[in-house]
Amino acid sequence: MIYTVTFNPALDYVVDMDSFVVGDINRTIKETVYPGGKGINVSLVLRTLGFDSIALGFEGGPTGGMLVQMLNDLKCQTDFIHVQDGQTRINVKIRANKGSFPETAINGQGPRISDRELKAFYKRLDMLRDGDILVLAGSIPSSLSQEMYRDILSYLSDRNVEFVVDATGQLMMNVLEYRPFLVKPNDQELAETFGVKIETKDDIWYYAGQMQKLGAKNILISLGGSGAMFLGENGMRLEMKAPEGKLVNSVGAGDSMVAGFLAGWIKHKDYREAMRLGICCGSASAFKDWLADRRDIDNLLDKIK
Repeated sequence: MIYTVTFNPALDYVVDMDSFVVGDINRTIKETVYPGGKGINVSLVLRTLGFDSIALGFEGGPTGGMLVQMLNDLKCQTDFIHVQDGQTRINVKIRANKGSFPETAINGQGPRISDRELKAFYKRLDMLRDGDILVLAGSIPSSLSQEMYRDILSYLSDRNVEFVVDATGQLMMNVLEYRPFLVKPNDQELAETFGVKIETKDDIWYYAGQMQKLGAKNILISLGGSGAMFLGENGMRLEMKAPEGKLVNSVGAGDSMVAGFLAGWIKHKDYREAMRLGICCGSASAFKDWLADRRDIDNLLDKIK
């Protein structure tokens, strides 16, 4: 079974407008609410690809109830902890066709997770068995330690669980000693993790190699519209270009890539096919208002060799 973890999920309230002016009354032309969170996105795209997963995390208040109901309607399995202090955050995404702010976001803080609720989460982790996959994606709420991901991998280190981590900075660096199966920074996040400036592909290969020396087995580096690069535990280096298309929404594209890579690897046990499906899923989501559906993904598969 695949498990995904989202510590601070959200309802993404996306508003489209002709223009956006600070300090003035702005009127929308379209409003949509989506379930949000990196691990949740991975679970939803896995579902689209025909793979079951269980989304773990925390929810609170009426917004938390709405989040769970939306995911249930989408046939996404969840096993969230209900928190008492605060509520699931609302992230406002503003997209304007013209004006000083063509695209901006206001992200909520989210609830506070107590020690009791965190212990309940660890009991959920006891469900994992040898051969399962755990995806840790996104940031950690300020009420928790930035050692959280490392603590989780340590807790599960006596089990044969494969770890996938999509995080930045110390969150990422702290887990490498536990040899995660896959880490997925983008090129900017790779630079931020090592505190350097990356200017060339040689730089990317070098720092991906450094990450591998620190323990990561496989490194998938997303490059936005340029595609992705992959450094495998067997020394394999792969580069693939992304298909051409109009960028509509970059939110969730990286998570879709993670889901596609996992699905491709589980199905084919081949890194080339995993990367190919990953890029298709990431691009298909980037070309839509929200996450890609199966038809979008299949249409792009024929375009990537």
